[in-house]
Amino acid sequence: MFGKRGNDGFGKAGPGAQPPHATMPSSVQPKSSETLVAEAPRPVAPVAPPAPPQKKRPARTEEYYDTKSQVFAALIDTIDLSQLAKLDLESAREEIRDIVNDIISIKNFAMSISEQEELLDDICNDVLGYGPLEPLLARDDIADIMVNGAGQTFIEVSGKTIESEIRFRDNAQLLSICQRIVGQVGRRVDESSPICDARLPDGSRVNVIAPPLAIDGPALTIRKFKKDKLTLDQLVKFGAITPEGAQILQIIGRVRCNVVISGGTGSGKTTLLNCLTRYIDADERVITCEDTAELQLQQPHVVRLETRPPNIEGEGEITMRDLVKNCLRMRPERIIVGEVRGPEVFDLLQAMNTGHDGSMGTIHSNSPRECLSRMESMIAMGGYSLPAKTVREIITGSIDIIIQAARLRDGSRRITHITEVVGMEGDVIITQDLMRYEIEGEDLTGKIIGRHVSTGIGKPQFWDKARYYNEDRRLATALDTMEQKTGSL
Repeated sequence: MFGKRGNDGFGKAGPGAQPPHATMPSSVQPKSSETLVAEAPRPVAPVAPPAPPQKKRPARTEEYYDTKSQVFAALIDTIDLSQLAKLDLESAREEIRDIVNDIISIKNFAMSISEQEELLDDICNDVLGYGPLEPLLARDDIADIMVNGAGQTFIEVSGKTIESEIRFRDNAQLLSICQRIVGQVGRRVDESSPICDARLPDGSRVNVIAPPLAIDGPALTIRKFKKDKLTLDQLVKFGAITPEGAQILQIIGRVRCNVVISGGTGSGKTTLLNCLTRYIDADERVITCEDTAELQLQQPHVVRLETRPPNIEGEGEITMRDLVKNCLRMRPERIIVGEVRGPEVFDLLQAMNTGHDGSMGTIHSNSPRECLSRMESMIAMGGYSLPAKTVREIITGSIDIIIQAARLRDGSRRITHITEVVGMEGDVIITQDLMRYEIEGEDLTGKIIGRHVSTGIGKPQFWDKARYYNEDRRLATALDTMEQKTGSL
């Protein structure tokens, strides 16, 4: 027990330290749980162990929150949080559970065993974790968590968005948890800086937008990353690509083609980028540039760079363009840009065109042709006064492959195009599809029916690269098999 250990344990220091029932005031004034969340330091271990799938539980009542506040206040009055922070996560949870059980017994709260267990878990999550978010973060079947103020939380499961029963006590508690999340990566969110991108220790992407910009309370969005990283083989199993298409993508990653992955929000661009990077040789030096670090490269020689927002005085910002420029001084063999959003596309194209073959990036667009147009627009945004033909020549000389990903209306994700950038005819960029996905309809349940088809290209433009890496036979086999399957349909 915390109190019984006196100065050598976790009770508050001082002569004659007593157990919790002796030191606790007879009438504990409830503290709001959001204040307590902000006060409590996070212990050494940053991530809670996986929990079983979330069970359906009744909605919280005001009586429950009042009880929780009283127990919480008594807990904070009893323990030494600085000592608690020195424990590993499991030990800290056990210590908190012991003292909370005593508090419930002493204050004679009428609770069933299941209600008591639920309260114990909630308090442990509030002190050591991310409060009501913890059950959702422990589930590996959730892709996105979307909190729209304290009273409304949605999750995406199997491509469908559904409302969760998870609630926060109020917006102050929600904002406190948001501040804890972004504070772990040295960022902040408050009225003076109400928009923030961050990440969780497991790599999940976090975006927070707080009042006064978010009118109904803080809006928190978490893009969860699966603990088990997806591979191209798994994408084949899910129907996102055919086995032959996956083999072509493997070869593209292996033979140092310059690749842009295009797609809409939630289409799986980053997942696909992670899959392609698995085929980079282990002896290559790879440098990644991201707004929030989420790529999970497995190679031994990787340097990860991350942008930095301005400080409270508006100074010290490091942009994506700054990172990409600096990459060129770090002797990279490949440059991986998590997401191209602006003028940094010009620096990436220059890098691709000056000896850094095999570089990759993602971009928001809905088709390979639109991807090229967006790049032109981004270069113009950077203030470059270059003729349109010159810009297109730079794009054509830099990019080999555009891979288009899409999230269909039934929630499924598909790789819809593998497209080569061939060259120029006059002022027009010429492309050719190696493979595309054709939608044929839907079944009675609303599931999209479609197929990946070959376009009959005999020798793609990167054939010489494939031959240089001894991948030409495997490429020819994949293309032939894909064409034969298309012809037999």
